[in-house]
Amino acid sequence: MSKVKCNHCHLEFDESVMIQDNELYFCCNGCQGVYHLLKDDGLDSFYDKLGNKTIAPPIECDDDAGRFDLESFEKRFVKTTVDGFLQVDLIIEGIHCAACVWLNEKVLNQTNGIIEADINFTNNKAKIIWDNELITLSNIIEKIRSIGYNAYPYESSISDKQVTKAKRDYFIRMMVAVFASMNIMMLAVAKYTGFFTGIDEEVRKMIHFGEFVLTTPVLFYSGWIFFRGAYFGLKNKIINMDFLVAIGATLTYIYSLYILFGGQGESYFDSVTMIITFVMVGKYLEVIGKKSAVDTLDKIKSQLPLEATIIVEGVKKVVALEEVNVGDIIELKTGEKSAVDGEVISGNANFDESSISGESLPIYKQKGDVIYSGTINLDSVIRYKATKDYANSTLNSIVTLIEDSLVSKPEIEHRANEISKYFSITILTIAILTFLWWYVQSSSFETGLIISISVIVIACPCALALATPIASLVGISWLASKGLLFKEAKFLETMAKADTLIVDKTGTITEGKFTVVSCKLPVDDEESINLLYSMTESSIHPVSISVKEYLKKNYKNLKYLELEKISTLQAKGISAKFNDKQLIGGNSALMDEFNIKHDTNFQNTQFLFAIDNKIVAVFELEDELKQNAKEAIADIKASGVEVIMLTGDNEQVASKIAKSAGIERFKAHIDPFGKADFVNQLKKEGKIVVMAGDGVNDAPALSKSDIAIAMGSGADISIAVSDVVILNNSLNGLRDSFMISKRTYKFIKQNLGISLLYNVITIPLAVMGYVIPLVAALSMSLSSLLVVGNSMRIKI
Repeated sequence: MSKVKCNHCHLEFDESVMIQDNELYFCCNGCQGVYHLLKDDGLDSFYDKLGNKTIAPPIECDDDAGRFDLESFEKRFVKTTVDGFLQVDLIIEGIHCAACVWLNEKVLNQTNGIIEADINFTNNKAKIIWDNELITLSNIIEKIRSIGYNAYPYESSISDKQVTKAKRDYFIRMMVAVFASMNIMMLAVAKYTGFFTGIDEEVRKMIHFGEFVLTTPVLFYSGWIFFRGAYFGLKNKIINMDFLVAIGATLTYIYSLYILFGGQGESYFDSVTMIITFVMVGKYLEVIGKKSAVDTLDKIKSQLPLEATIIVEGVKKVVALEEVNVGDIIELKTGEKSAVDGEVISGNANFDESSISGESLPIYKQKGDVIYSGTINLDSVIRYKATKDYANSTLNSIVTLIEDSLVSKPEIEHRANEISKYFSITILTIAILTFLWWYVQSSSFETGLIISISVIVIACPCALALATPIASLVGISWLASKGLLFKEAKFLETMAKADTLIVDKTGTITEGKFTVVSCKLPVDDEESINLLYSMTESSIHPVSISVKEYLKKNYKNLKYLELEKISTLQAKGISAKFNDKQLIGGNSALMDEFNIKHDTNFQNTQFLFAIDNKIVAVFELEDELKQNAKEAIADIKASGVEVIMLTGDNEQVASKIAKSAGIERFKAHIDPFGKADFVNQLKKEGKIVVMAGDGVNDAPALSKSDIAIAMGSGADISIAVSDVVILNNSLNGLRDSFMISKRTYKFIKQNLGISLLYNVITIPLAVMGYVIPLVAALSMSLSSLLVVGNSMRIKI
C-alpha cells in the first residue's frame, strides 16, 4: 500500500487510513479542519513557509490513535523517568464521579506494561508510566477508549476547554431535567389531589401520559451519562453508582409504563424525573465545589504572563511564552511579570517575589542576580537572559508539582476505595432481598418494587468516594497559597500522624547568615592569610563564606593562591595542599580528627585554620534564630510533636541555640550519616519522623525520614530531594504544614464518618419502607453535597 502525505502536517501514512477530500489527503479530522480554516481565512501562505517540514497534527484530533506514537508527539508530551520508563500526563474525558476514576485506574493498572496509573478526580488529569517495550501509548489510549472514555495529552488550555465543554453538557442536561421536573410536579399536584378527592379515570390516564412525555427525555437524554457509565462498568464486571441510579430510574419507568398501558396502581413517572434531576443537580454542584477548591491553583497560574518581549539582533519581538528559549534576551518593563527564569544582564529594579516566596517586601535585583518566573518588575526597565524555558521555569514547576500532588492518594483514601468497591454490589443484594421480603409480606409487587428502588437510590457510594479527594484538594490548595508545596497528597496523612520533627540547625532554625564576632589572625603573615582566603574561596558553606567576606572587608591586598588536593569533608570543613604545606580549615571535630590541639571553650560557632597541624587562625561566628522560630516551635510541640535538633556544631553552641528556640532534646557533633542513623533508630522505635533540612547537606537523613522537608526558595535541588518544599524558608511555614495537614486529615475522617453514618441510617429506613424514591434521590444528592460542603470548611 502506497504512502501519502497529509496536506496539513506533511506526515506520511498509508493511503488506506487517510481521509480523502477531493484531491487532498488528511491523517485526521483535526488536520482537515485546520487546513480549511487557514484556506477560508486567506492564510494558506502558511504552507509556502512550511515547505517540506512536518508538524505535529492538532492534539485535539483523535481518529488515529497511532499518532500518539509519533516522534513529534513524544518529544512534546512524553518524559522519561529515572527508571527508564516513559511517562505522560493525559486528560481523561468523560469522568463524572469518583467511581469513573476507580474504573479507569483499575483497568489501566491491570494492563500489562503499565507501571503506574493515577488519576486526579479534581481535574481528570492522569499520570501514566509505562514500559514502551511491552505497550505503546497508542495501545493505552485505545484501552481507555474501550471502556467508554477518551484521552488527550494534558495541556492547561485543552484541560480548560474540556472542563468548559463538560460543564456546558452537564448544565444543558440538568436544565432539561429541571424544566421537565417543574412541569411534571404541576401534573403530580393534580394527580395526588384527585387521589384524595376523586378523579375521572380518563383524566388520570391523560395525566399519566403527560408525565410519560415529560419523563422520557429526562431519562434517556439527561440520564444518558448514567446509562453510559453503567454499561461500561458492567462491561468491566463492576457495579458502580451509575448502575444504581440507572437501574433504579429504569425499573420505576418500566413499572410506570405498565400502569400507563392498563395496569392497576399508581405511576411513578415523577419519581423517575426526580431521581435523575436531583442526582444531576448534585453532580453539577459538585463540579462547582471542585472549581471553587482549585481557585488557588488558578491564581498561581495567573501569575505567569501570556507572552514575552525578546530581543533578536537588536529588534524587539513579542512571542508566546512557550516560544521563549534558553539564552533568549528578554526585556521587562515596569509592572510586567517575568516570563521565565533568567539572569539580569543590564539595568536594576525592585521585584515583587510574593508569588514565589510569599515575601511582601520588594527584592532589589542588579546585574548577575537571578530573576524568577512570575515575579513583577516594580520600577524600571531591565533586560535579562533566559536560563530556563517555560516548561522548566520555577513558577510552572510549582504549578506542575501541585497538580501532580493531587494525583496521588493518601492511605485512608485507598482504604475508603476498598470499601466502596464492594458497596454497590452489597446495596444491590440488599435491594433484591428487600423486594422479596416485602413481596411475600404484602403480596404486592408494587410495594416490593418501590421500596427496593428506594434502597437502590438512597445508597450513596459517591459520598464515600468523595470524602478524601475533595478534602485533600482543599488542603493542598490552602498549603500552596502559603508557599508550602506537598509533592503528593499522601504526605498530608503522614504529616498529620507524625510524632517527631527533626530540624537541622544552620539555615533551618537559624538564619544561616553568620557574623564574625571575634578572630585571632597572624597579622604579619600575609601568606597564611592568603592561604586562608584561598581555602574559603573553595567552599560554599555559610561559615566559609562569612570568613571570606570578613577577610575581603578587612584586608585590601588579598591574593588567590592555587591550592592542590582540595577536599570537602562533609559537616566538618576543608583540607588542601599548598606546595608541601598541609592546610586544614573547619570546626573542632575536624581538628580532633587530625589530632590538632585547640581551645574548646566557645559559646558560638567556630572556624579554625591550621597549617601543618598548627592553629594559625581562630574565628568565632554568631548565627541568629529565625524570626518567630521560638513561637513556631512552641506551636508544633503543643500539637503533640516532639522537636529534636541535630547539628554538627559543638555542644556549647548547640545548647545555646536549642535553649533559645525552646528545644529540650538535641545532639551535637553529629555528621550527615550520623543524622541518618539517628532517624533510622527513631523509626525502629515506631516513631513517624519528619526531617527538615537544607535539601543538600542533610540528604542522607532526609532520605531516611518518613517526610523530607526542604527549607528553601524553590531551588531545583531542594524540590528534587524533598517531599515538601517551604518556599518562604520560614519556620512559620513548617508550623503551618503541620497544622493544615492535621486539620485536613481531621476533616477527611469527618467526611468518611458523615458518609458512613448517612448510609447506616438511611438504608435501614428505606428497607423498612419509610422512604419513597423521590425523597431517596434528594437525600442521596444531599449526602454528596454535605461532604463537599464540609470540606470547604477546612479553610474557615
